[in-house]
Amino acid sequence: MSALPYDPDKIQVRLTKNDAEVRASQALRYKVFYEEFGAEPNEEMRQEKRDIDSYDDITDHLVVLDRDLPDGPDQIIGTYRLLRRAIAEKHGEFYTSSEYNIQPLLDYEQDLLELGRSCVLPIYRTRPVLQKLWQGIANYVADHNIGLMFGCASLHGTDVKGLSQQLAYLHHYHRAPEHLCPRAVDGLFVDMNLHAKEDLDAKAVFISLPPLVKGYIRLGAYIGDGAVVDKQFNTTDVCIVLPTDLVKEKYVKHYERKNQKSIPTRERAEIAS
Repeated sequence: MSALPYDPDKIQVRLTKNDAEVRASQALRYKVFYEEFGAEPNEEMRQEKRDIDSYDDITDHLVVLDRDLPDGPDQIIGTYRLLRRAIAEKHGEFYTSSEYNIQPLLDYEQDLLELGRSCVLPIYRTRPVLQKLWQGIANYVADHNIGLMFGCASLHGTDVKGLSQQLAYLHHYHRAPEHLCPRAVDGLFVDMNLHAKEDLDAKAVFISLPPLVKGYIRLGAYIGDGAVVDKQFNTTDVCIVLPTDLVKEKYVKHYERKNQKSIPTRERAEIAS
C-alpha cells in the first residue's frame, strides 16, 4: 500500500479562532468550489478569491489543519460550516430551506445542526482525514446536545442523466422515512427514481459516489425526496439527514477509549472507581 502524501498524526480538527481563519476557510472553499469544480462566482467573490455569503457571519466554522505545513492560514486544508437551530431561527432560516422543504426536520423534538460548505483539498480526500473531520463534528454534536444533523450534499455536475445511477441508488437504498424526509421545493424538484432498483449495481454505484457522500452513507445517513440542480455551483444536490446517535457512538466513544488508553493503568482504575 502506498504511503499517504501527508502525516495523519499531524492532522488537527478544531473550530476557527479568529476572522483570519474564517477568511482562510472561505479562500479554501473558493479554490475547491470555483477553481476546481467550476462554480460561478459573483464579482465580489471573484475579486476576493473567497466564497462568501451571509451565513458565514452566524455559523461556526470547523477547519482541518495540516501541522506539517508552514504556520498560518495555509495550514487549513478542509472546512465545514455548522449552523445550530437557535442561531438559524434568529437569522431567519436554514440555508437548506432555499432548496428543500425541511418542515419534517423542524418538527423534530431534539436540537438540529445544519452541515454545509464542506470541502477538503484533493490530496487529503482520504479516509484518515475524513475520520478526523467526523471526530470534530461528533465532539461538536456532543458539546451542544444535537439530536439530528442535515444539509445539502453535492454530486459534481448538472447533467442529471449522467448522474442518474447515483441518484437512483440513493433513492432506492437510503431514502429517509416519511417523518424525517425533506422534499425538494416545487420548481426545483428533480425525480431521483431514474432506474429500477434491480437494474443497479449497488456496490459499483456506491464506490462512484463523492467521498463526503460516501462518508455520510457509511454513518447511516438518509436521503431526502428529490434532487436539486444548482447551476451556480455546478452541482446536483441531495438532502442528507443524519440522526446523531450513531455518529456519537462511533466517534465520541472511540475518542474516549483512545484517551483512556493514554492514561496509565493505575490512573484509569482510579477514574473508574
